[in-house]
Amino acid sequence: MIVLFTDFGLEGPYTGQMQAVLHREAPGVPVVGLFSDLPPFDPRGAAYLLAAYAGEFPLDTVFLCVVDPGVGGPRAASVLRADGRWYVGPDNGLLAIAARRAGHRRWWNVSWRPARLS
Repeated sequence: MIVLFTDFGLEGPYTGQMQAVLHREAPGVPVVGLFSDLPPFDPRGAAYLLAAYAGEFPLDTVFLCVVDPGVGGPRAASVLRADGRWYVGPDNGLLAIAARRAGHRRWWNVSWRPARLS
C-alpha cells in the first residue's frame, strides 16, 4: 500500500498526477490519500500527524510524503524504515518524529537526482 501525505491542497492537478504515476509504475498497488490538505509549507507540524497516523496502516506500507517549501529544489530526499513501515520524503524534519518514536529504524539519504524535476 502507498499512502499519500501532502500539502498539495484539494484543488489542482498535483495529487492526481502523483496517483497516475504510481498506478503506471506500481500497477495493482493500492494508493490511499491520507492527507492532501496539510497546513502548507509546515513540515514540522505535519511530522506530528504523520507519526500519529502511521500506526494505523499495515506493515510495509510506503508513506509518500511531500510537505516542503522548497519542493523541486536542491534539498535531498530521504528514506526511512521505521517499525516495519517505509517513509519517503524531503530531509526537512517531516520524517523526524516517526524516526524518533520508532523502536527500530534505518535512514538513508538519496543522492540520485532525476534529469527532470517536477
